[in-house]
Amino acid sequence: MSELLRVAAVQLNSTEDFEANLAQADRLTRAAAADAARLVLLPEKWSVLGTGEQLRAGAQTLDGPAISWARQTARELAIDLIAGSISERLGDRTGLLANSSVHVSPDGEVRAVYRKIHMFDVTVDGIHYRESEHEQAGTEIVLSRTAGGVELGLTVCYDVRFPELYRILALGGARVLLVPAAFTLATTRDHWETLLRARAIENQAFVIAANQIGAHAPGRRSGGRSMIVDPWGLVLAQAADTVTHITADLDLGRLAQVRAELPSLANRRPEAYVWPRA
Repeated sequence: MSELLRVAAVQLNSTEDFEANLAQADRLTRAAAADAARLVLLPEKWSVLGTGEQLRAGAQTLDGPAISWARQTARELAIDLIAGSISERLGDRTGLLANSSVHVSPDGEVRAVYRKIHMFDVTVDGIHYRESEHEQAGTEIVLSRTAGGVELGLTVCYDVRFPELYRILALGGARVLLVPAAFTLATTRDHWETLLRARAIENQAFVIAANQIGAHAPGRRSGGRSMIVDPWGLVLAQAADTVTHITADLDLGRLAQVRAELPSLANRRPEAYVWPRA
């Protein structure tokens, strides 16, 4: 028997303007709920997105206005809301931020917090990104559950390039893998879909990926194409190149069938896997 879960990915064009970002997120989250989505994912840094200085200026604690809005909205709409990620002010001696994804349940309570493990310290199209200059890496892999008991694996953006993380989440029981992102325009064009479909296929799980779209700081653009992928690697929904939301019905019975008929997770050989010495 099929068990369906309707989900949504919200695609935003966030900037350093928190109030404008909040209004945009609120409108599209409500639109997704009106389309009967019971699980809604916002993109990475939906509350404030920009330069390192702008992220610091717009950082909030988990009891700040961004997550307070998420808690109120999840409760009002009776949805599981994955508040993408925000720049979290930690208040420790380092002065660094965390890139934190927050799962809020339909009762308005924070069910899980995941702090991004992999820092985006790269050069793309001649632009240098150095997240570690203003953020500290998380150290904990985080699983959560919807109010209906569907297991979720929480990740953020650049994490998608590290399959070890997703395999651990899948082995921990995750049936839905969440990827809030602000993928660059170039990497969205060339890598985004391939990575998302690979993570879905190899872990036989649904992937929901909510990306930013458009310019958010001088010379920096995100590529959109938010998508929802099934455990066979098929794209169930993909966003147009605009601020929008997409929805799809996740057939959890189909997921069980895929894992039973092509049991690659069950056929693993952990005893044969030895990490090379550095």
